[in-house]
Order: sequence, then structure tokens, then C-alpha cells
Amino acid sequence: MERKIVLLLTYLLISIGLLTAQISKVTGVVKSADDGEPIIGATILVEGTSIGTVTDMDGKFEITNLPSSAKT
Repeated sequence: MERKIVLLLTYLLISIGLLTAQISKVTGVVKSADDGEPIIGATILVEGTSIGTVTDMDGKFEITNLPSSAKT
């Protein structure tokens, strides 16, 4: 019985590691091509999904919980 519990816990820990490895985070800054200034309120969308965000006052954005299969 003790061996089964140890195997179950090992399986759960490995599963959690594999699941978290499949999720990534994308960050960046959107700047104007003309003068290099940050663009406020630019919309960033992940191609082929409905996942997206808007840049902040510094032109920075962050998209979390992005599936590894998504195109960036």
C-alpha cells in the first residue's frame, strides 16, 4: 500500500511539471518605427487565438498562460 502511495505522489509531481512546462509568458515593448517612442494603447493579439492585451503607458505588454502551441 505504501508503495502505491509513493508511486501516485511521484506521478502527480511529474504531471504538474509537464503541465507547467507547456505554458509560457511573452513580454515586450511596442515602439514607433519613426522615432522609437513607445506606443500607448497598442493592441497585441496572438495569431490564431483570441488571446491578447493592450500596451501600458510605457508601451510594455505581457501575455501570460500562453499555450506553447500558439504562434507568437
